[in-house]
Amino acid sequence: MRKKNNQRREQPPEGVPVEKNGEYIADVVGFGHDGEGVGRVDGFTLFIHGALPGERVRVKVLKVKKQYGYAKLLEILEASPDRVDAPCPIYKQCGGCQLQHLSYEAQLRWKRQLVIDNLTRIGKLQVAGEEQEEGVAVHPTLGMSDPWRYRNKAQVPIGLGSEEGGLVGGFYAQGSHRIIDMKACLIQHENNDTVVAAVKRIARELGIRPYDEESGKGLLRHVIARCGFNTGEIMVVLVTNGKDISRADELVGLIREEIPGVRSICQNVNMERTNVIFGSETKVLWGSDVIYDTIGDIRFAISARSFYQVNPVQTEVLYGKALEYAQLTGEEIVIDAYCGIGTISLFLAQRAGKVYGVEIVPEAIEDARRNALLNGVRNAEFEVGAAEAVIPAWKQQGVTPDVIVVDPPRKGCDAALLETIVAMRPERVVYVSCNPSTLARDLRVLEDGGYRTVEVQPVDMFPHTTHIENVALIVRNDTDV
Repeated sequence: MRKKNNQRREQPPEGVPVEKNGEYIADVVGFGHDGEGVGRVDGFTLFIHGALPGERVRVKVLKVKKQYGYAKLLEILEASPDRVDAPCPIYKQCGGCQLQHLSYEAQLRWKRQLVIDNLTRIGKLQVAGEEQEEGVAVHPTLGMSDPWRYRNKAQVPIGLGSEEGGLVGGFYAQGSHRIIDMKACLIQHENNDTVVAAVKRIARELGIRPYDEESGKGLLRHVIARCGFNTGEIMVVLVTNGKDISRADELVGLIREEIPGVRSICQNVNMERTNVIFGSETKVLWGSDVIYDTIGDIRFAISARSFYQVNPVQTEVLYGKALEYAQLTGEEIVIDAYCGIGTISLFLAQRAGKVYGVEIVPEAIEDARRNALLNGVRNAEFEVGAAEAVIPAWKQQGVTPDVIVVDPPRKGCDAALLETIVAMRPERVVYVSCNPSTLARDLRVLEDGGYRTVEVQPVDMFPHTTHIENVALIVRNDTDV
């Protein structure tokens, strides 16, 4: 007698032409924001990781909602001419990159289109094109001649593994906290690979236990490697779930022995049950508390927790474009509203009359002041605080900016800061953005406040990922470009 199956089959929402675990042929018509293919099956949308626009694919449906679903790519029936073989051996498992299977030229085209789509859909801006002369000029994406090995900083989680020593270190699998053990990362500088491999090997040798997220036990949580592209200096930061490292002197000695370029070995203590990498306490185990690097003619001191752009080659391109848009003649007053460690401020100070930088993180302002001294810059002044509070205070003191530069985090500018900018009425605003959607949202606010967006330059700071930086030039309506 046949056994009854008591498990109820999951029913798709009413009117949906696909069901979970079903296999279908999909036509891929576009890209999602996370780099996944957007497929259609009888008009229904499926997001398909690894599929490219223009392809016809066979998929297995993993999840179904009313308006869309998710599917696994099983077979490519008709491939895109832009498809390439990803050179990374763990690309399909690792979540660090999303676009290695797309040719670099096509990546640059897609990133520009992503910017255009956000400007028109969210910002309600008119973009100039082949059939439309007027509107915002969105230029072709500025890419890299060699889009590999560009990152000067690696933040590698450490966890329990089945291999000898019980320790693995790599990047998280896409959409999870499962660590994919990594021997090399093709977008990291080779020095970072050397550091991570050496620390993993030494930690196993000394019996240092990896951190276990589930239990909260174990010591070593992350290895952070930083290297100066132009100086060759290396910093190693060990993030630990405790203040004491057994055999710390041996650990430091072995790191120094295996990594000749190391100039700084630091420990950061993070004992919180959190996904945040750094804790509040950092101490130097050996060497200096900083390493140095240069971008253009500016030298920077970089501490363990400093924000410093991870792609120094493209940072020079990005800041060069910001400087061009600022159109400085040597007389202007400039405010840098998210100055960090002073990277953009010091570039601007080379051509401005005076630069005022503001940043909410006290350690960053300390670094900014140190970097100004390091470069002999005397026309830059830095203050700790929220830009929307500090800038009005500067105005009361008689500071009237000709140009305001903003380089906010992914969430974009604070609404109060945008109100402050509109109230202060600078001739120009230069907006450096790492998120096209919040850029578009903020441009709409400035446009409604009496400004117009003239042009946007996408810069590919993160090849083979879905991220794209932009520099936008915004001018007051009564200002000639």
